[in-house]
Amino acid sequence: MAMSDRDDLTTHLLSPRASDEPQTILTVGDDDSDSDSDSSDPTTDQPPLLKKGSHHHHRNHQRNSHSNSNNSTDDSSSLNSCNPYEFIGSTGLSVPGTTTVDPFQNETPQVDGVYEVMKIVVCFPIALVRLVFFGLCLAVGYVATRLALQGWKDTQNPMPKWRCRIMWVTRICARLILFSFGYHWIRRKGKPAPREVAPIVVSNHVSYIEPIFYFYELFATIVASESHDSIPFVGTIIRAMQVIYVNRFSSSSRRHAVKEIQKRASCDRFPRVLLFPEGTTTNGKFFISFQLGAFIPGYPIQPVIVRYPHVHFDQSWGTISLAKLMFRMFTQFHNFMEVEYLPVVMPPDRQKQNVIHFAEKTSHAMATALNVVQTAHSYGDLMLLMRASELKQENPRMYMVEMARIESFFHISSLEAVDFLDKFLSMNPDPSGCISFDDFLRILRLKACAFSEEIFGFLDVEKNGSITFKQFLFGSAHVMKQPLFQQACELAFAKCDVEGTNYCSEQELADIIRPAIPDLNEDEVHGLFNLFDLDNDGRISKDDFLSCLRKNPLLIALFSPCLEMAHKDVSKDKDRTPEEIV
Repeated sequence: MAMSDRDDLTTHLLSPRASDEPQTILTVGDDDSDSDSDSSDPTTDQPPLLKKGSHHHHRNHQRNSHSNSNNSTDDSSSLNSCNPYEFIGSTGLSVPGTTTVDPFQNETPQVDGVYEVMKIVVCFPIALVRLVFFGLCLAVGYVATRLALQGWKDTQNPMPKWRCRIMWVTRICARLILFSFGYHWIRRKGKPAPREVAPIVVSNHVSYIEPIFYFYELFATIVASESHDSIPFVGTIIRAMQVIYVNRFSSSSRRHAVKEIQKRASCDRFPRVLLFPEGTTTNGKFFISFQLGAFIPGYPIQPVIVRYPHVHFDQSWGTISLAKLMFRMFTQFHNFMEVEYLPVVMPPDRQKQNVIHFAEKTSHAMATALNVVQTAHSYGDLMLLMRASELKQENPRMYMVEMARIESFFHISSLEAVDFLDKFLSMNPDPSGCISFDDFLRILRLKACAFSEEIFGFLDVEKNGSITFKQFLFGSAHVMKQPLFQQACELAFAKCDVEGTNYCSEQELADIIRPAIPDLNEDEVHGLFNLFDLDNDGRISKDDFLSCLRKNPLLIALFSPCLEMAHKDVSKDKDRTPEEIV
């Protein structure tokens, strides 16, 4: 969830590597600047909005020639090289290749081999005993926590010491729960730094085991999703840790969480603050993109790494169910766990200008200690993976796109990416995850013509006649990222609203679109009208229009001819700006 706001809990650390950067060159006029664009995005001096250059004349000439030519194959090849989004500042699209890395994949999702089967059979009676022991420890810990919380209402201040002493019962129960899961001993390397030296602790996140361990070992305040509060028994226990709740999809919630982290870290009477900066669990073999919530307050941080050495049973959560993972843990002779406390990382002197550097330094130390590779994946990729799995895709992993890179460049949220995935999957991709030209047109309600080929060809960067989800997402995000996209949307609706009623009729929409696709019939116009009429009231309001283009940004190209004509009407007045045109 990359945000432009520095004080955001989930602002992403990792920027795309130069070798993989999409060359999204923004077109910016003298009076227009893209304040959200990354400094690494290449830019060039280009004409302002709606300025018609020789390339546009050439493109329109090609389009008209194509409609009258018998040699459609040759014309299609040349048309696909045109850029239908040049009028809003785009100078072309480049998409990094698809990554084969899956940082969420559990290596042993199934029980394989005679040894594992026999071990489960032998350990099954032991598993039943462990399960009963687990339930008993959880119940005792829950009762002790309720006693510790009884009558305590001043939860914004540190927990009184006598209540903390009662919580020791729960902490011991937590260690016994780990014992029931097969963690009979835990190897430690290094020691926790004193709280006054490092008030914030960050750790990699592989399983649900780490929070239990840190509860016992450090009794730290954790930063957790609001959904954890409703978990039976567990919700009560983490409330005793004075958890900092955060809604990862709410910017105000994230900012509030950062303030709470700063407040707790600044007061020695509060326990340490513990964060998992990756934001979700991985398989422990990769480091995904960090979030900056732990680093914004500017306090010294102690990184801690957790390893789960194994041969037959991968203990990472991955995408397997909690019940299945618990069963596998219960049916092991012993589960190995190693915890290493790394040296404290001190913040830079000029903290506000070096938050990212601070986070990079910490993540590099952790990745080096674990001997793993860092990637630009984020929680958003897990959302895409789970959504593709939910929709029964043959290979859900091919829909991961390294969301941290996309969020960094284009500032779209993970929820928006999931919406684009739904749109893409409605186009019926083949087993390789690609869609054809016909399916692309069907969902966007476009007609097969030279102009539609230009739109498709803009996304088909490999020119192989198909589009991957990564290309579709990069292309849609690239269009929305253009500095003049919003202005073009506003102006397009103003041109549709001929009568000034703040609504657009079906006939008005047809009149505006036909310069781009001249031979649209009534059914095709009606299909596009229904796409824009989000509330199905028989007319397109401005909110409908803008929301549709936000969900289908590629359709802004349909309005390029009318917007170019609008520019011609005012070209004599050199001093007028695009805002004045709107």
